[in-house]
Amino acid sequence: MPTLPLALDTRLRRASRIPSLAAEPEHISTLELALLLGAGATASLLTNLVRLRLGIPGSNIVWVAFPLALGFALVPRRGGGFVMAAGALVTNGVLALAGVRLDGPGAQTSLLLTGPLLDLALRAFGGGWRLYAAFVGACATSNVVAFVVKGTALAAGVRGGGRGLTRTFGQWWPEAMWTYAVAGLLAGLISAAAWFHRSERAEPGR
Repeated sequence: MPTLPLALDTRLRRASRIPSLAAEPEHISTLELALLLGAGATASLLTNLVRLRLGIPGSNIVWVAFPLALGFALVPRRGGGFVMAAGALVTNGVLALAGVRLDGPGAQTSLLLTGPLLDLALRAFGGGWRLYAAFVGACATSNVVAFVVKGTALAAGVRGGGRGLTRTFGQWWPEAMWTYAVAGLLAGLISAAAWFHRSERAEPGR
């Protein structure tokens, strides 16, 4: 049964490397909705539970961008990023109720902001390299905002509650100011390249 009126993005569907599950052009199905929420939940679980300890400030964006890009590939719908962000937010709440210590404010910012930013960027997508540019721009912007949020927390003397918050602002920002930007750019590019072609393909029967 169709549920929410999230319009199909045919350009995004044609660029996907994997078959999309979108059926009705104007209404999202229950399965599609579950997949989008699941992509957001996956991003939340990776962000809050996986501890690679790479020591690279801002690298958490990879855990966010990759599952969200897959979500768009499977369900190429306008507004899908907001649905995935909702899935991430709900999963955060479940984890918090279960006593899991969530990652820090920077990671949470990129987790919840990247999906909506991708929605906005993909609306301007005109095909070809512009799709990659949309992912790169959205992920980089999300990480820049995450840098500001985490930097504000550190400058205010916040400690604990996430990776990297044991350092002072003065110790953190000289490295983070460029690793956040580079991580955002690379995460957007890698995620887009993994799930989307640089050019649109003709749809079967057309």
